[in-house]
Amino acid sequence: MTDEKAAPVSGSILVVGGGISGLTTALEAAEVGYEVFLVEKNPYLGGRVAQLNQYFPKLCPPTCGLEINFRRIKDNPRIKILTLSEVESVSGDPGNYDVAVKVNPRYVNENCTCCDACAEACQTEIDSEYDFGMQKIKGAYLPFEMAFPARYVVAPEIIGTSDATRAKEACKYDAVDLEMEAKTLNLNVGAIVWSTGWQPYDAANIDNLGFGQYPNIITNMMMERLAAPNGPTRGKILRPSDNKEPQSVAFVQCAGSRDENHLPYCSYICCMASLKQATYVRERYPDAKIYVFYIDLRTPGYRYERFYESIKEDENIFLIKGKVAEVSADSGNQNVTVVAENAVTGEKIHQEVEMVVLATGMQPTVATGKLPADLTYNDDGFIVNDFEKGGMFAAGCANKPADVVSSNQNATGMALKAIQTLVSR
Repeated sequence: MTDEKAAPVSGSILVVGGGISGLTTALEAAEVGYEVFLVEKNPYLGGRVAQLNQYFPKLCPPTCGLEINFRRIKDNPRIKILTLSEVESVSGDPGNYDVAVKVNPRYVNENCTCCDACAEACQTEIDSEYDFGMQKIKGAYLPFEMAFPARYVVAPEIIGTSDATRAKEACKYDAVDLEMEAKTLNLNVGAIVWSTGWQPYDAANIDNLGFGQYPNIITNMMMERLAAPNGPTRGKILRPSDNKEPQSVAFVQCAGSRDENHLPYCSYICCMASLKQATYVRERYPDAKIYVFYIDLRTPGYRYERFYESIKEDENIFLIKGKVAEVSADSGNQNVTVVAENAVTGEKIHQEVEMVVLATGMQPTVATGKLPADLTYNDDGFIVNDFEKGGMFAAGCANKPADVVSSNQNATGMALKAIQTLVSR
């Protein structure tokens, strides 16, 4: 070892992002003996998986995997959780990083028993980000039933109002603390794993697909929330304009993906997500007609291919190879018309349905706001891992589009890379 690398090595690892990749990275490192700081900007852990109705390969509800991980975290004193937190700055070198983390106030302390009294007392309602604005929630709220940490949040929007006072007065456990302030913590860590995840591409950017103009055009992640038992419709798939049970649904693939004007790459998960969501519709409405408009259907791997084969056997699911040119709605009955050209027959199609689901692509969260660290990004905004330099690594969808299984596998590898940074210097 040269003198230049003789700085003391920290034995701690920082994991940024508490989605499925971050949880896996943190647990893998902590369970072999390393101290881990897990930083998450939301007031809860679980990331995008927590918003799903089901996920592959077993079509499990998110409670299936997340509950186990949350229990492992709770039982492991080596993991320090910082929710409502973001990294402000990173300095130093592999083995010895100084990191400033801003922790925003939750306005609820550890005394919280989730009794719901603060929410009952609160009159103000805000849009639910967890449900993509499809329902309102109280200004004091639990993010979702199995949220971890199991603690309510008082929204910043009501701080300083009479509603905040009512929430505090309603709590008999003295858990609502309106005096909480943001604070900055300074951490010294030896390695950092960025598991900052992904965000749905903003469908409002795609002018010809009608999102935001017509209420019965939704995105694939909105469909997940509609189908989820804890979603805005308690698992009933209802079209937004009139809460009607749709008897015809169209899925538009590559909504913004594989398009040089939006996301030039394939987001990997969109085809399987739509095929999965076709089963959601089928389970609830056995006679509904389902139309899937696609450029290419990509079902990577034996298990996904078998799932695709089972979908093709459904006589009420129509797979149409053709790029959608336009989606518009009738102002009278609010039905939606999908216009496309069948790439096989050359026929121009005008398919009227009661609801449309746009399979929007997977965009790295950091594409719209770079991280405060010396990282390299590719043209699409994904973090490029520099294994030769070491020290900082991207896991899961911060590195490339991936499903849950691939993200978990990748996160395990990045945990090992982080540990190697600590032991090799």
